Amino acid sequence: MIFWIASVVGLAIAYLFGSTPTGYLAGRLLKGIDIREHGSKSIGATNVLRTLGKSPALAVLLVDVLKGVGAVLFARWFYPWLHTLPSVTPSAALDLQAWVPWTVCLAGLAALLGHSRSIWLNFAGGKSVATGLGVLLAMSWPVGLGALTVFGIVLAISRIVSLSSMVAALAAIALVFGLEQPLPYRLLVIAGGVYVIVRHRANIQRLLAGTEPRLGQSSLESKAESQI
Repeated sequence: MIFWIASVVGLAIAYLFGSTPTGYLAGRLLKGIDIREHGSKSIGATNVLRTLGKSPALAVLLVDVLKGVGAVLFARWFYPWLHTLPSVTPSAALDLQAWVPWTVCLAGLAALLGHSRSIWLNFAGGKSVATGLGVLLAMSWPVGLGALTVFGIVLAISRIVSLSSMVAALAAIALVFGLEQPLPYRLLVIAGGVYVIVRHRANIQRLLAGTEPRLGQSSLESKAESQI
């Protein structure tokens, strides 16, 4: 019983990794503003770029990626460590090698949920793209690197971050199957990829309407361009 309670605590810690509202904090610390009231109203690096500039956006991006990395690395350390404690020894039937990939899967999902439903922002947040990339890189770097490459190519062609993010999410799903990753990792990438796409519902509507801003372009500029 103690083992399972400790396991839930571990997932809560992974959630807290993801829930740190980096973009919101950057707005408060650098300009004293609530970034959710500016630009696209997102706390992600793209809106930070539009609102605060390149350096803050890069810092937010890196920290958001590291949140995902941290959650996975924590899970890989924490759950094997639990097995070494006599007071919380799990059932003998629980195989550590089989269990750890599942804990990584759950910790990764907890980090994604934390970023998009942050306890510090009344359970609101971003779209979990950068944090999801961090999870991918820590879980399986070939999958993460492949998804990042696809993101970069689509962004170079389209200059649309949301489109690049969704295509990268689909690429990650294809890669996790093509590279023969464990079942928990496959389920994590499928669930995470679908979740990222669902979080882009409003962006999909703007893409279909031709009003989605390109990188370096404001929403008003995009709307004006679509009416030409």
